[in-house]
Amino acid sequence: MTKLKFLLSLNEKLSGLPKEEVEERLNFYSEMIEDRMEEGLSEEEAVAEIGSIDEIAAHIVDDIPLSKIAKEKIRPKRYLKAWEIVLLAVGSPLWLVLGLSAFAIVIALYAVIWSLVVSAWAVFASLSAVGAVGIPAGILFAINGNILSGIALASATLVSGGLAIFAFIGCMAATKGTVLLTKKIIFGIKKSFIKKEETL
Repeated sequence: MTKLKFLLSLNEKLSGLPKEEVEERLNFYSEMIEDRMEEGLSEEEAVAEIGSIDEIAAHIVDDIPLSKIAKEKIRPKRYLKAWEIVLLAVGSPLWLVLGLSAFAIVIALYAVIWSLVVSAWAVFASLSAVGAVGIPAGILFAINGNILSGIALASATLVSGGLAIFAFIGCMAATKGTVLLTKKIIFGIKKSFIKKEETL
């Protein structure tokens, strides 16, 4: 693929992003290709070494803050006509309530997911605390003559410690999964703004 074709394809993939961001990224990759060509690579080799256009575009979209993309898209492209303003004002009780309700439901679901993760960490902390306190308590029981109680408490402590290890692994996986879900949601919102631009 030639440098020109690469830059045109990348420009097409980034068409919904703010123009100054797109120009900055295109200049960056143009210079990168030129630098590699100066090192002795052919134009096609320099372009191939940079990587897939889809991966580069996804990385660029991921880097640009959502607020910057939203600000660019929310900015009106034209002034509203009087009848459009009246229609928005009259319909606002309906669309505003529906919009806020949908937003509240999404935030509540997201809060529930994070509360489950926090609860899992609380279970891990409880199991760890039992493991830290149980063995000394078992030894004290044994010293005071309650040998069977001490052995039972020490055994329960070992079980609790083993469960704490499994709980830790589960908590780490749940936390990583929730963070990844958050990134995907933000990336999806960014892509929806870009797609709106492409359909206009």
